[in-house]
Amino acid sequence: MNPVDFVTDLLNPDLAFLPKALAVAVMSSVVCGVVGTHVVLRGMAFIGDAVAHAVFPGLAVAFVLSGNLVLGGTVAGVLTAVLVAVFAQNRRLKEDSVIGVFFVAAFALGIVIISRAPGYAGSLQQFLFGSIAGIPDRDVWVVGITGAAVVAAVLLLNKELVTVSLDRESARAMGLAVFRLDLVLYVLVTLAVVISVQTIGNILVLALLVTPAATARLLTDRLGVMMALAPTIGALSALVGLYLSWSWDLPTGGTIVLVLTAAFLLAWVFSPRRGMLAQAVAGRRRGGAADVSPPAHRPVAAGAAR
Repeated sequence: MNPVDFVTDLLNPDLAFLPKALAVAVMSSVVCGVVGTHVVLRGMAFIGDAVAHAVFPGLAVAFVLSGNLVLGGTVAGVLTAVLVAVFAQNRRLKEDSVIGVFFVAAFALGIVIISRAPGYAGSLQQFLFGSIAGIPDRDVWVVGITGAAVVAAVLLLNKELVTVSLDRESARAMGLAVFRLDLVLYVLVTLAVVISVQTIGNILVLALLVTPAATARLLTDRLGVMMALAPTIGALSALVGLYLSWSWDLPTGGTIVLVLTAAFLLAWVFSPRRGMLAQAVAGRRRGGAADVSPPAHRPVAAGAAR
């Protein structure tokens, strides 16, 4: 399928689910790109995968009760994030250990809950791998409003979040409420994950959080540019991924992740300053400069001196 046919299908009233899928995929990718910048900056990629586990019981409860999945996942994720933030203050345990305990327990609880629902296997597959084609109209609005609120919160607290990420002790000395900012970041990550679950599923949602931001990190050293590049990369990858999945009848979530990974690999190789090719060229130039240095600057062997 060529791009013109894809645009025609987007405008086809009989395929109303397709533009909704594109809208949710792009919005989710933008939100995850913005939040993921701080996730990568802190080196806490594990948190994205853990939050995806944490929201699962809320999604399961909402599904069983025919409630709103976004609301259910948010409540579960926020409660678990609060528990992690509280227990992580005890420095006898590292944060990743506390995360591992509570988030995996939450995922196990979600499996137990959803196993009580009719059509257990199909429901579980939907949650784990996403179901972008079946997104109801109301969820498109929920994703849009929630995503706008998350992006606004990140921009409003960007300076404080960056300060805590770079040096927690200095942030405390400056009078910043480090615990509250940690909690806010956990909640923002939770919301970003929840609105992305329907697009890409629990298993693959980490890619939306980490891969666009990691790709942007390879392309720039400036945080502001990185925060603009990450959602752009995520949104374009979502568009290309949906196009490829629709053209070749591929799983949408997996295709989007593969496109994101391809973008990361391209940046890894061809980035003007950080790429492998650029580093190889710079290394050769340094080696060449050493080889052509004037003879007077080279050490003279003892035999030659005579």
